[in-house]
Amino acid sequence: MGHVTYTATMPAPTPAPIHPETRIGHVHLKVADIERSLGFYCGVLGFTLMQRFGPSAAFISAGGYHHHIGLNTWESLGGSPPPPGSTGLFHVAILYPSRAALADALVRLIAAKIPLDGAADHGVSEALYLRDPDQNGVELYIDRPREEWPKGPKGELAMFTHPLDLEALLKEATPRKA
Repeated sequence: MGHVTYTATMPAPTPAPIHPETRIGHVHLKVADIERSLGFYCGVLGFTLMQRFGPSAAFISAGGYHHHIGLNTWESLGGSPPPPGSTGLFHVAILYPSRAALADALVRLIAAKIPLDGAADHGVSEALYLRDPDQNGVELYIDRPREEWPKGPKGELAMFTHPLDLEALLKEATPRKA
């Protein structure tokens, strides 16, 4: 994929919002080592490998979707993470369907000795923050139902960041068979 330079003047923002069913479909990450990344995303987090493009790209998903995450080494084979203070991806956020599923993800991280950068309750969501092998930020989270989202005095969204109780979350994990 080549770089395209856009030089036209951007039009003034339109008052109509984007369609409410618009979603972010997938993320494609530049990685240094495909096998190492597959070990993390498939081996630790549990995604399924859907397709490989030789030794330089892989596409993984949850539930049989064509791909939620693309991994490639086209411009990054053996590369290093961007230095602090540079622009780029802050994190990719992976939405889990339930608190129990997020708890299972935490159990996987603990078993693989993957450290957390943080864990937060944002009122609208509960999230675990970590880094993949290429130091890309990863957020594993659940959304709360909209009717439970915190509101300010005028009914506006009032998100916050409080510590997430990891012990309480772990109690919701599905027991593992020995």
